[in-house]
Amino acid sequence: MKILISGATGFIGSNLVKKLCNSGFEIYAILRDKKSIVDKRVKVFEYKKDISLMKSFFIKEQFDGVVHLASLFLSQHKSENIKDLIDSNIRFGTELLECSKLSNVKWFINTGTFWQNYQNEEYNPVNLYAATKEAFEKIAKFYTQTSSLVFVTIKLNDTFGENDTRAKIFNLWQKVAKSGKKLDMSKGEQIIDISYIEDVVSAYETMIKNLNCDDYKKYNNKTYVVSNREKLTLKELSILFEKILDVKLNIDWGAKKYREREVMIPFSKGELVPNWKQKYDLKEAIKRTANND
Repeated sequence: MKILISGATGFIGSNLVKKLCNSGFEIYAILRDKKSIVDKRVKVFEYKKDISLMKSFFIKEQFDGVVHLASLFLSQHKSENIKDLIDSNIRFGTELLECSKLSNVKWFINTGTFWQNYQNEEYNPVNLYAATKEAFEKIAKFYTQTSSLVFVTIKLNDTFGENDTRAKIFNLWQKVAKSGKKLDMSKGEQIIDISYIEDVVSAYETMIKNLNCDDYKKYNNKTYVVSNREKLTLKELSILFEKILDVKLNIDWGAKKYREREVMIPFSKGELVPNWKQKYDLKEAIKRTANND
């Protein structure tokens, strides 16, 4: 099976590429810079913002499916960020859909965010980033109505795992644990839904298998989630972290105010990816991450 992946050099993308290559899939990546790919088994198309070149590439390669992970994430935007957000999260994805339709791609897996569902509502974007993700899903409806393309969205919340270089909470806590420096945080009452990277990539692989069954069209225009069955407050998560790593975090809880539109309760109304099951509990996942970093 031949699959094109966008966002292949990101944390989730690079782990998914490795997983799919190991499973025998033929993987292509669409990148701004050919040199940025780390897995030599991956064939690369260099994106030059020329849709005619991309269209020729799609028609030539005849992909079975596309996994769309690329996006620009900004928790808070400035006015000068609007163009980049729309280019990355709407225009680029729409070009992928256009080329998928013209080359008869069978299926398209999109990546959404729980931040499209502030206060657990059907649609209430936490920020402009989340609004662009929702807009792209609405655009996709046109392509599924005018072609045989099957479009599925997998919504993610937070993720973590080995070799994660992003400025995420566990990386921050590990630095504080080593340095002993004080860390100012909010009161820590927000509930955290955070998934281990191996469970996340397993969900994508499971969805790919679902889309290669005879009844794959039943998944068209459906949205699924990856969610951890264990949900703790941020403060409770820090206590678990301390216990597992046998460290003490010097955190001043309540020193910071909650951000505007802070997500206190994660989206809980989504349906899990069909046939997928979480393998790692939080304790084991945090331990595996710490031991491999």
